[in-house]
Amino acid sequence: MIFLSDFLRAEIVDNRQRRVGRVGDLVIKIIEPFPVVSHVILRGRGKQAFPWSHVRSFEAKELALKVPREELRPEPADEDAIWLARDVLDKQIVDTDGRRVVRVNDLQLSPVSGQLLLVGVDIGGRGILRRFGLEDLGKSLAHAARRDWAQKLIAWDVVDPVASDLDAVKLRISHQKLAKMHPADIAEVVDRLSHRQRDAVFAALSDEVGADVLEEMDPEDQVDVLEALGDERAADLLEEMDPDEAADLLADLPEDRAEALLQKMQEADAEEVEELLHYEEDTAGGLMTTEYVAVSSDLTAAETINKLRELEPDAESVYYVYVVDRNENLLGVLSLRDLIVAQPETPITDIMTRKVVSVPLDASSAEVAEVMRKYNLLAVPVTDVDGHLEGIITVDDVMETVLSGGGRRRLRIFG
Repeated sequence: MIFLSDFLRAEIVDNRQRRVGRVGDLVIKIIEPFPVVSHVILRGRGKQAFPWSHVRSFEAKELALKVPREELRPEPADEDAIWLARDVLDKQIVDTDGRRVVRVNDLQLSPVSGQLLLVGVDIGGRGILRRFGLEDLGKSLAHAARRDWAQKLIAWDVVDPVASDLDAVKLRISHQKLAKMHPADIAEVVDRLSHRQRDAVFAALSDEVGADVLEEMDPEDQVDVLEALGDERAADLLEEMDPDEAADLLADLPEDRAEALLQKMQEADAEEVEELLHYEEDTAGGLMTTEYVAVSSDLTAAETINKLRELEPDAESVYYVYVVDRNENLLGVLSLRDLIVAQPETPITDIMTRKVVSVPLDASSAEVAEVMRKYNLLAVPVTDVDGHLEGIITVDDVMETVLSGGGRRRLRIFG
């Protein structure tokens, strides 16, 4: 195995075995799945560098060149490029397989077809001792103690670098590997990062993924993230969040900031969130989301299924399909099973359940939880005093409220 620590301070000789200098660092070019070393930094030469293409071989801490030193014309190194020792070594990375934040103790390199690839990260104690020339001593001690001292390596293609001293633009990293993780896992990882690192991750995530991650974070961390973002980006994330989650978050922000973000949001999204902000915490109105599936009572089973395809609802909002009249009065509820097995031409009024269990807007969270427990519901509709469908409360929202000991939204009415 070859590691970055083997290169650092290595002797550089030309094609006639004449000394040129020592290696100060290696520069990489980000290529998927493994970055490629593009330049060698000369130690103590005013950050001069030459292309890796001049290298013939590396062996026994000696870097041999293809050219005589007279033909080697080092140029000023690109300060905006990624230098392995300066920018990656000792920094934090995300192990997307293990879903954890780890520290880079050394970097594994591999020669392939004349190129040198960055293929792995050493996160173990051997990496630290190797850098101080003490790895052999460590292996001897482990052998004497009859203990296995395995390498702790992570393949680079499951790593997502998060630099604490550099921004995401300079790193040219899209955090695509991190974005493929479950939002709950990303939230857990982000929780262990510094504010600067966290901001870099959110700057690189798409609006949809960023919103999902925000929903999984603690309220205090949500506020920190949103406060660090510009109004446009913050509004985009709020638009992608479930309306009830967005309302919770806005209610925790300073009033002037919340109003500014509502002004930046799409009008329809802002209206939904503002409506929810009028309800007190720990009530059905405060718990509900306005994202639900409701269809007109004059549809057939086939037309309803086509409507669902058109709406493409989120999985959370399609536990049940609610049936309403033209005035949004709640008339019945459909289970997806009954809808699918019904004959296509069957009117949905013939297969819907007419006795719908619902809760009023001012019902307490405890009352909502009891209704859902008693009737074994995954979601319960919320209606006003006239029977209009206002929203739904899902089982996960109730569980979150019960486990946290109460709601979090304050009564916030913006002018």
